Amino acid sequence: MTKRIQAKYKIDRRIGDNLWGRPKSPQNKREYGPGQHGQRRKTKTSDYGVQLKAKQTLKGYYGNITERQFRKIYAEAQRRRGDTGENMIGLLERRLDAVVYRAKFVPTVFAARQFVNHGHIDVNGRRVNIPSYVVKEGDVISVREKARGFETVAIAVQLPERDVPDYIEADHSKLTAKFLRTPKLTDVPYPVKMEPNLVVEFYSR
Repeated sequence: MTKRIQAKYKIDRRIGDNLWGRPKSPQNKREYGPGQHGQRRKTKTSDYGVQLKAKQTLKGYYGNITERQFRKIYAEAQRRRGDTGENMIGLLERRLDAVVYRAKFVPTVFAARQFVNHGHIDVNGRRVNIPSYVVKEGDVISVREKARGFETVAIAVQLPERDVPDYIEADHSKLTAKFLRTPKLTDVPYPVKMEPNLVVEFYSR
């Protein structure tokens, strides 16, 4: 199990964006970093700094996953045919916790990781409790019977701030979702701009 050691909204402020598009994000009111030096005058960012921020933004969006996991995803994306940046996005969106979040079974990607880790999700009828499990096209993801009455699930389904993307077919009456296809960068409804090409440049140095 990965451990998130930073408050999610502090991640927002450090990066300088409302990463998940949440209305409660303090970034909506305080457009500067956390801490006593958060309001100091910004200097011009180097190419390395721009690439680093792109990596932190993408990594943070998916629940601030560990550097080790993120580097493994990059290595797998590089190994595959095609554009490495697009491959990275496809692999990240195929993570089980990401699919649970996209299907609106939970309100946040952090809640999705916990939900999966606690054993509340089935994939093709079998319980899976590994958030980084890679979903395949055609897989059916469902909320287990005992978890269907959770208030968190009921709230998430009704959230107006985001929609289920078209590469996932969700049935909220049955709390099931089918992963239809691996998305491209332009298919993913990110609230902020993601630049996987800069992440590739960062790791290619």
